[in-house]
Amino acid sequence: MTNIAVLGSGRVGGTLAAKFAETGHQITIGSRNVTEVSARWAGPAVKVASPADAARAASVVVNATPGDTSLERLTALRDELSGKILIDVSNATEHGPDGMPGGLCYPNSSVAEHLQAVLPETRVVKTLNTMVFPVMVDPHRLKSSPNVFLSGDDDAAKKVVTELLGDLGWPAEWIEDLGGITTARGPEAIMLLVPAIMRKHGMVPFAFRVVL
Repeated sequence: MTNIAVLGSGRVGGTLAAKFAETGHQITIGSRNVTEVSARWAGPAVKVASPADAARAASVVVNATPGDTSLERLTALRDELSGKILIDVSNATEHGPDGMPGGLCYPNSSVAEHLQAVLPETRVVKTLNTMVFPVMVDPHRLKSSPNVFLSGDDDAAKKVVTELLGDLGWPAEWIEDLGGITTARGPEAIMLLVPAIMRKHGMVPFAFRVVL
């Protein structure tokens, strides 16, 4: 059992929190609206606390906050995140006129790299950002086997994250370790494909697969 803090209570954060709780982990959702989130939560038993309190008590923290504001939010938690593994599932994109992702907030870089730079005592691992949120916790729902990518500078942290991905339903052979944190640029840039895919196919579960 791992003590996991999920920062963010939207669809992504709520989905991950529920699945991790179902698989036996101790979960705290970090939210700025503790009372509201507690009142509407209908999933398995979790705690709800402020982001600082949630991060402070956890060994692994999931960043499920909006990518365009993640840097500001998590920089404020530098002390609470020190020594922790930070799983970054966010995508930092500008908002297009139709509400879909526009350009990248960090061209020629990534939000994961910026988080690692401002949180030097935290081990950042990028993953799960290249798919629609239902696939994050149920990859077998797709007709073909998808891939999930890992980027991070700390091999031990990536091993922990790989085990947690297994708890979400990801077989080891579907997990692609791309290398250091700079490799997060590729998976984050994939987000620019999403608007066209959704306009053509609708809001259906999808992910990406490496075919060799």
